[in-house]
Amino acid sequence: MLPQLEADILLADKGFDADQRVLIPWQQAGKVAVIPPKAHRKVQRDYDKDLYKARHLIENFFARLKLFRAIATRYDKTARNFLAAVYFAATLIWLI
Repeated sequence: MLPQLEADILLADKGFDADQRVLIPWQQAGKVAVIPPKAHRKVQRDYDKDLYKARHLIENFFARLKLFRAIATRYDKTARNFLAAVYFAATLIWLI
């Protein structure tokens, strides 16, 4: 499923450091995986540390987004209204 994603770059944590399941299929699809290697790996591979730091900002955004109760519990019945609430909450987060 991972190689079929439309994204060109995969930002993931050490839990996705698996050659057969993640890294090789992603590389065969011609995409870049930014995943730090696990500490017990015999051959430590390189990854873009600056790009991986941006992952932290994305996680922080989702953590702030979950503070909005209507978003976290998905009160809206339609996808359109839910997306509008996400846009509204994201705008408030951006302004703060």
